[in-house]
Amino acid sequence: MKRILSASISLLVFIPAFASRPPLAGEHERTRIQVSAIQVEMIQSDEIKLPADFQVALYENLIRELEKHGRFQRIYRDGDRDANGVADLVVLHSSVEGFKEGSERARQVTTFAGATSIKVHCQFTNADGKPLLDRDISGKVRFFGGNLKATYDFAKRAAHVAQENFSTPK
Repeated sequence: MKRILSASISLLVFIPAFASRPPLAGEHERTRIQVSAIQVEMIQSDEIKLPADFQVALYENLIRELEKHGRFQRIYRDGDRDANGVADLVVLHSSVEGFKEGSERARQVTTFAGATSIKVHCQFTNADGKPLLDRDISGKVRFFGGNLKATYDFAKRAAHVAQENFSTPK
């Protein structure tokens, strides 16, 4: 009992000291790349056999999430000629590296089977093709929802990566 009381008092003394400490220099500072627009190239799935509905859902959900949560003044689709000549344009190239289509029925019956997952390599480049950022981003649906929900999960994560690393000039 004495040991528990002593440990509790120690925690009460030390937790506020660590919680109230100021952040170290540069700890929370993130340098964002200043861009005003993004062009999203069609998602490639050359090596991985991906159903057509997944490929379209990946692209459309990505565009939708970037519009909702991205820090871009303009979002251009693949092949949009209006993107030519934009000075601070970033281009998103994506390719599917892994895909496992699960079973919606198995997810309804058990909590450990039937998961759908997709892994996409995303490369953000400038208009000249110089790489700015490379990330492997995954999307999953494990418990509830249709298989295409994995594409929505991927899109949310990709938009979050873009939001963390890019900002619009003021």
